[in-house]
This record gives sequence, C-alpha cells and structure tokens, in this order.
Amino acid sequence: MKTKIIATLAGIFIAPVAQAQNYDDVIEASLITGWRQADGSHMSGIRLELKTGWHTYWRAPGDAGIPPSFDLSDSRNLKAAQIVWPRPEVYEQNGLRSIVYHDQVVLPLQVAPKTNGKDIQLNARIEIGVCKDICIPQTLNISAILPADRTKRDGRIAASLADRAYSGKEAGAQNVRCRISPSADGISLQASLELPRVGKGEAMIIEAANPLLWIAQPKMTRSGNTLTAVTQIQHVENAPFLLNRSSLRITVLSDQRAVEIVGCKGS
Repeated sequence: MKTKIIATLAGIFIAPVAQAQNYDDVIEASLITGWRQADGSHMSGIRLELKTGWHTYWRAPGDAGIPPSFDLSDSRNLKAAQIVWPRPEVYEQNGLRSIVYHDQVVLPLQVAPKTNGKDIQLNARIEIGVCKDICIPQTLNISAILPADRTKRDGRIAASLADRAYSGKEAGAQNVRCRISPSADGISLQASLELPRVGKGEAMIIEAANPLLWIAQPKMTRSGNTLTAVTQIQHVENAPFLLNRSSLRITVLSDQRAVEIVGCKGS
C-alpha cells in the first residue's frame, strides 16, 4: 500500500535555492495525535513551526514556491488520508504572488484505518519548501501512534478545521461559469461567478486536477457580487491537453475567510 499526498504544481518559477549552508533549524514538524471520530476515521494534525520571517507553501504555491508532498506509505493500519487545508495567506514579493503559511500552522489530517478499532502507526515523510530571502527544500520525518481509544478533541486541530475554506454552497456562490478558448501556448480561461464579498484583499487561485497543467495568476475583478477572472493554462511539457471544467477548483481568499468551488459550467 502506498499513500501519498502531493500538492498540485501551480507555478513554474522557483525562488533561488540556498547552497552550502545549514538551514536545518528553520522549520520543525510534529504530529498531533488527535482523536478517533464516530465514523471510525481519526483526525490528527501535522504541526509546522517556522522561524520568524520564514514561510512555507499551501498546496498550490503560486508564482514562486515549492509545492509540499506528504508520503505516508510506511504507516501501518492506514487505508487513506486527506489533508483539510486551513486558510493560507497571499504573499507578494518582487512582483510575484505566493500562497503561504507564516510562523506556524496545523494541517488537519483525516486518516481512515484499514482495521476499525485498532491503533494507527502514522509515519510521514514530508518534502517541503521554506523561504525567506531564499528557498530551501527540506525533508522532514515524523511519526506517532494514533490511539483508537482517544476521543477527546484537540483544540489546535479544531481551530485549524474552523479556518478551512467554505464550500461554494455555504458561501452562497452561484452561476459559476468558465469560458475557454485556444491561445498561442495553451488555453485562455475566463471564470465568472456570483459571490458576496468574503473580506478585504480578495484573491483568486484556480487549480486543475492534472498536476502537469500550469495556471497563471488570475487577473480578477469584482463588480457588485460578480467576480470575473482571466488566466492562461499551459502544459508544463508543452504537450497537447484537454481541460475538464468539472474538476477545476476555484478558491477565493481574503483576510477573513476562504471559499472553495469545485467545477464550473461552460458559457
């Protein structure tokens, strides 16, 4: 059994990587054991603590960043795992936009055991990028036993779960449409939707299910409750491709909350 969680590559620019220096102490990772839920799954958490001024990346890192990868294949009594991503921040530097976490973050990790009612031995190998003035790829190995009899909720995980993205339905999104047309290097995409304002500093991220599709930073405008964004999509290997509108994921971020919408209709 091999369980691997890999974030989609959303940018083709990678910031300069440090050489010949020791940066092992800029990030620490640990597992929060969490609690067993009524449905038999276990809610745990990956805690990442960064030195002041450093940041790491959301599942789609943006224009400049390293997408995180989580390999759980050495775990025991593990059937499946899914990260519930808390709301990240938009970070701009030198004209480039990244989607990041600063200081520390708890990533809720919901895991399903192969055998219900038994402990889970969770062993995680994390490939992650941490950046300040430079970016450093890091490999972190963490492990913990998730007890089957642990039922008390952990406040740190619960707080991150509360900061997850709202679904489109929860946020009142309507009339989500995508118009596509061929461009010189791939596809031009125009996305539009009706969504009440979610907070200050609104930004949009669009992701495709295919990790080989690069989607540029959308140019977003708002008129009343209507959001419109225009972007370009290219294949990182310059291969021909088809775009599945139903699997596109549109996330609207602000300083207060995030809204995640899956799929759009043609227009």
